[in-house]
Amino acid sequence: MSPIDSRCLFAPLATGPRFCLLHRPAAGNPRGVVLYLHPFAEEMNKCRRMAALGAQALAAAGFAVFQVDLLGCGDSPGDFGEATWDGWLEDARAAADWLAREQGSPVGWLWGLRAGCLLAAEASRRIESANGLLLWQPVASGAQHLAQFLRLKSANALLASGSASRRDDLRRKLVEEDQPVEVAGYTLTPALARGLEHATLEIGAQVKRIVWLEVSATTPPVLSPAAGQRIARWQEEGLRVAAHAVAGPPFWQTVEVSECPALVEATISALRASGA
Repeated sequence: MSPIDSRCLFAPLATGPRFCLLHRPAAGNPRGVVLYLHPFAEEMNKCRRMAALGAQALAAAGFAVFQVDLLGCGDSPGDFGEATWDGWLEDARAAADWLAREQGSPVGWLWGLRAGCLLAAEASRRIESANGLLLWQPVASGAQHLAQFLRLKSANALLASGSASRRDDLRRKLVEEDQPVEVAGYTLTPALARGLEHATLEIGAQVKRIVWLEVSATTPPVLSPAAGQRIARWQEEGLRVAAHAVAGPPFWQTVEVSECPALVEATISALRASGA
């Protein structure tokens, strides 16, 4: 593995200071610039270890990788309850602008993990230089992801009240009554919920290369049915899509922090094969 330089900083983005990690090759110019967008709520914390391993491996392979904690997340300023989906997209664009100035070359790849893939897809419509998407265990539908998140709250409520409609009540309070709700310690605002609910994997017209990687519990590993449908649609549109499933634990939801080395190895192989 080639040596890398890593540093943490509060980058002065146009949207405000954000905590960031920057990894890059120790010598020479990077072969490409990658902007990482993290998962939603607690999944962000579950995925920190794998994101770090992926970023370091990409840097060792010659890429500059920028990991940014969006407003109200991780070590960045603000509270989760202040965040909006559009605000996070503006954070992504501001990070790309700052990174282009800092590295002297524009962001070529947007790397998303779980709901971060929804952000990466939407951000690709705002970051014109990004012509590649690296998607780790993508969430294909923001509406489904929101429903799963609200289920955390409704599961506890069901134990207490037995109400089968608790999840629908929460969604109604958010979307129709414009009231925030607290789920698993996170204050979810209507603006953030509406943005997530409408988020899809619709991408920018300039995107030409997509790497889709999933972790599978089956032997041999297989892609999910949802992946097959989405990938087939992109391929019909003429996009270059490399899709692979690897064996490993569902690290984004395991109780203990877990690793999936095969996912990192598949990432490096796929990006090299893509010509990046």
